[in-house]
Amino acid sequence: MPTPETNPPADDPVNLDPKHYSVEFENDRVLVLRVKYGPKEKSVMHKVPPMITVSLTDRDVKILLPGGRTQRVFGKAGEVVWYDAREHLPENMSDLPYEGIHILLKDCK
Repeated sequence: MPTPETNPPADDPVNLDPKHYSVEFENDRVLVLRVKYGPKEKSVMHKVPPMITVSLTDRDVKILLPGGRTQRVFGKAGEVVWYDAREHLPENMSDLPYEGIHILLKDCK
């Protein structure tokens, strides 16, 4: 749960979906989130700035984008991936839990 020192914007995943997202670290350059989805769980539509994702477990995630398009994202534990800023709704398609670390970049131009 955010503290006064870690106060994400109202439309970010921590405020919209605290069941799946929690703040691990924050400073003036990055916001580091821990992401946990149980089997077949999904989030809500939310915005993220450019970010780096470190998968702590294997992943099989379906991403719903605005306009109804979808992407399927597969990965292995330990994989590091870059994502541009976007709005999306992730859903864990696996029968196993997913856990990852998201490093969101602030004021990235």
